[in-house]
Amino acid sequence: MKQFVLALLVFLGVLSCACSGRSSQTKNTETKALVKAPDFNADNAYDFIQKQIDFGPRVPNTKAHRKAKAWLQGTLESFGARVYMQDFEDYVFDGTKVSLTNIIGSYNPEQKKRILLAAHWDTRPFADHDTENPMGSLDGANDGASGVGVLLEVARVINEKAPDVGVDIIFFDGEDWGDGDGEAPSPTGGKESWWCLGSQYWSKNKHIPNYSAYYGILLDMVGASNATFYYDGVSQQNAASVMKKVWNRAATLGHEAYFIPKLGFSSGIMDDHVFLNKTARIPTIDIIDFRPPNSFTPVWHTTKDDMDGIDKATLKVVGEVVLSMLYNE
Repeated sequence: MKQFVLALLVFLGVLSCACSGRSSQTKNTETKALVKAPDFNADNAYDFIQKQIDFGPRVPNTKAHRKAKAWLQGTLESFGARVYMQDFEDYVFDGTKVSLTNIIGSYNPEQKKRILLAAHWDTRPFADHDTENPMGSLDGANDGASGVGVLLEVARVINEKAPDVGVDIIFFDGEDWGDGDGEAPSPTGGKESWWCLGSQYWSKNKHIPNYSAYYGILLDMVGASNATFYYDGVSQQNAASVMKKVWNRAATLGHEAYFIPKLGFSSGIMDDHVFLNKTARIPTIDIIDFRPPNSFTPVWHTTKDDMDGIDKATLKVVGEVVLSMLYNE
């Protein structure tokens, strides 16, 4: 998945005192009656995750990656999306040349007000946090496939009943091959990080010239049992009002045990939303499972990131929050 950044990102700056002021649970302040969104089917989302796992690890340059790519394109098309396949090549930290594809599915293309939803679809090529088999392969069920599974179910729902806003679902490639130990030479060729290659590329080469969105929501590791989603520093700095609205919506829906309105890991988290905010200039938040004081899930970047760790209850919570946001814009 991604690497903790030990120092705050330069553009992030110093977090304001207001962030620490959110250390206690905030009460939901929504007063407008909500439109009930269509139901989110967690069984479908789970099946979409299983289908990705069945291909094998979706590591760039592999047969499993190519098969998953074709399936994602076909599935979005079957759900009525206008699909853009953004193929490009890049290099990872060890000099390997990789063929990558960002997959974009667009709904309601005539609508000027648009919401961007994103997840990464690639799998980390080695289980570097696995103490027994650090070079082993991993399924990436939670780290990658869970976000994609939720968004595919969102796409299915949109196809049956469109919201009033335009929606663009982006599956970013090349997010997870970053340098785990931080000892690789600095990136070249205009890259700012060895992580998040797909979002870096898309942010500079949007699938539609001058594309923009009202805001964006990134989903990453959204399928584990007992998930907790905290504020993160990048979202706080760049999209605080969006983040507060989403967490308040979660509370309104009764999901406050999952969505904790407190700042999590205080340093910047390198994830795709960094470049959506910084380069694409789209205020984007990250819904990512964070376990205090400074970790992700126990199976993160290990061979145990498999279907045994996926919880339909968590998928349903996240899906309901996302759909509620779409159908109340």
